[in-house]
Amino acid sequence: MSKNGSLTIGYSTLPGRVKDIEFLSDVINLVVIQNPNLEKTPDLAGEIRVIQIANKGVAKSRNSVMENVETEYLLFGDDDVKFYDEGIKKVIEFLDNHLEISFVLSQAVDESGGLRKRYPTKVCSLGVTNSAKAATYELVIRVEDIKKSGIRFDENFGAGAVNYLGDEYIFIADCIRSGLKGRFLPIVTAQHPAESSGNVKNTRADISARSKIFSRVFGRWAPAMRLLFLLKPPTKKLGLRNSITFIFGK
Repeated sequence: MSKNGSLTIGYSTLPGRVKDIEFLSDVINLVVIQNPNLEKTPDLAGEIRVIQIANKGVAKSRNSVMENVETEYLLFGDDDVKFYDEGIKKVIEFLDNHLEISFVLSQAVDESGGLRKRYPTKVCSLGVTNSAKAATYELVIRVEDIKKSGIRFDENFGAGAVNYLGDEYIFIADCIRSGLKGRFLPIVTAQHPAESSGNVKNTRADISARSKIFSRVFGRWAPAMRLLFLLKPPTKKLGLRNSITFIFGK
């Protein structure tokens, strides 16, 4: 990619973690720092746009990125993600040639180079039943389509909120239900540590947050979809009491 303004990588970070970001040199880099305590942040070299917000919450910073992006495409980044230029080029080329597609999910690897999770093996359409494991740094959007649809990240979900995960899945579900089309591409675009907030944990806080994600996405069908989530291989072992709590959203 030449630096022609077609792609922005919009990073979400905290004051003490700005220095950890590995920037690509041939894209527009936009950094939103969640800084409610007005901490001092390090200066960033090069043509990097920095915005500081007085709120905390990754969804708030993602929304700030979307409000300030000026390019055709946007890729969401975190301070612990390393992006691969060659993979990103292929995604942008796909979007350039498929104007009917508004967003793409790609693949990521962990520190060892292995895929972080089970992905489809070929290109496929995205729906609310096959996008639940999406990570934000796998997501590239066609900015104009998203803005025209008025879609934003739900600030009640994601890191920094009580419901500390699910913001990316809810965003994608909102896109799909607004009539926008998405595709999964088996292309590696990023590296991210194997451990993440998306990993299932057998705690009441995790169960509560996941239950609320299903309520937000599926409404009255949420209990049935929670049950399918538990039964779908590999089955989730939460224990009887926690499983009942999860299914009925108590």
